Amino acid sequence: MKILSLLCRTDLQSQLEKIRPKLYRVAYSWSHNAALADDLVQETMIKALQNSGQLRNPDSLNGWLFTILANCWRDYFRQHREMEDIEELEDYRCVDEFTPEDGHAQSQLVSRVRHAVSRLPLGQRQVLTLVDLEEFSYVEVSGILDIPVGTVMSRLCRARKALKSMLYELAPTTAKVSHIRRI
Repeated sequence: MKILSLLCRTDLQSQLEKIRPKLYRVAYSWSHNAALADDLVQETMIKALQNSGQLRNPDSLNGWLFTILANCWRDYFRQHREMEDIEELEDYRCVDEFTPEDGHAQSQLVSRVRHAVSRLPLGQRQVLTLVDLEEFSYVEVSGILDIPVGTVMSRLCRARKALKSMLYELAPTTAKVSHIRRI
């Protein structure tokens, strides 16, 4: 029995030597690292020799070896997974200062500003968006709209004043706070 297993083992070793370049190519294509690919193939060979008794069909040797290689690849990732020590985490990384209420308030403010800008006359709206949103200079806006620089400045001033008053009108009313007196 020992002689038969010894003959089968030498036959397996010769087959492993033939398939080793294929295993290396696949391991290298997965890892893009020659040393790691060599280590994975070496580990695959060791496991194949140690568990050669589990191979029931010698015709499925290639699939069996590549399965072992894939498992070795997964094991490598499990062992080298980056982890952070929870003790070393800073408190500021765990707390989000931007709450859903803040997001809602921000979206309401944006919609109020958009609505107020849309209510401005076209000339004021054009100047306001070009200067304040797109950050063009007065001279550039003058050239874009083909109007004098003084007109740009006066329209911008009127647009900002009108926008300010409209935003006060559109601002939500705050609830009156009643003060509780202690007796």
